Amino acid sequence: MSAEKGSAFLLKVGDGAAPPAYATVAGMRTTQLSVNGEAVNVTSKDSEGWRELLSGAGVRSVSVSASGIFTGSVAETRIKSNALGGLLDDYELSFESGERMRGRFLVARLDYSGDYNGERTYSLSLESSGEVAAI
Repeated sequence: MSAEKGSAFLLKVGDGAAPPAYATVAGMRTTQLSVNGEAVNVTSKDSEGWRELLSGAGVRSVSVSASGIFTGSVAETRIKSNALGGLLDDYELSFESGERMRGRFLVARLDYSGDYNGERTYSLSLESSGEVAAI
């Protein structure tokens, strides 16, 4: 596997249609993806002192965090509306290799900031709800 550009790691939000069309969230400078899993411990007296975990069990989730420069795009406006309304929406993460991941996410946090003589920036955190599929 060859190295990939961070600038090609894109966050996209759906338009609410079925099936959704995705728009890139503009102005992103950093994007991060975390795949989380909770193990189910099935260790017993028969485990001979070694921990045993149950494969395929437990709770899996995906967390996304991103930050960038505010551009006022339609995608940014949709994310703000989702955050204020506490709404789940369709999101897609795409990578330079062509791999994509899609799922429904909740905007868990949306922060705006700005400095005098500087640009307005934002950061956001998304938490998955349901399956996140690699396409």
